[in-house]
Amino acid sequence: MSMDFNFFMNDVVNQARQEIVSAGYKELKTGADVEEALAQKGTTLVMINSVCGCAGGVARPAAAHAVHYDKRPDHLVTVFAGQDKEATETARSFFTGYPPSSPSFALLKDGKILSMVERHQIEGFDPATVVSKLQKEFDENCEEF
Repeated sequence: MSMDFNFFMNDVVNQARQEIVSAGYKELKTGADVEEALAQKGTTLVMINSVCGCAGGVARPAAAHAVHYDKRPDHLVTVFAGQDKEATETARSFFTGYPPSSPSFALLKDGKILSMVERHQIEGFDPATVVSKLQKEFDENCEEF
């Protein structure tokens, strides 16, 4: 039995995209999309998505659950590392002081980086722990909904 690797990976990528969009995040696929989204006033959570196991097992579930909270960002967006390269590179240009990391989360206010939850704070942890990390940042930086 042979399997077309690209066919398999397209399915994995599409599933990963659908999970985060279904959780309420707007997918940004170009640099212009990112520039427009991060120019918005208020707080924005950027989820840097990927196909790795810790993205599917920890980061995406945490992204979905963290926003069901009294305080949360005004805007929820996502870029896909390794897939939408221009969008990811543009987003990372806003994350001054932080190395590239995926999966990860960046919290910005009025286009300025406030904090990040990086891969080393995701990989090896359970989704509930990452939810707590995100909600701590929401408590400190976001308004009540």
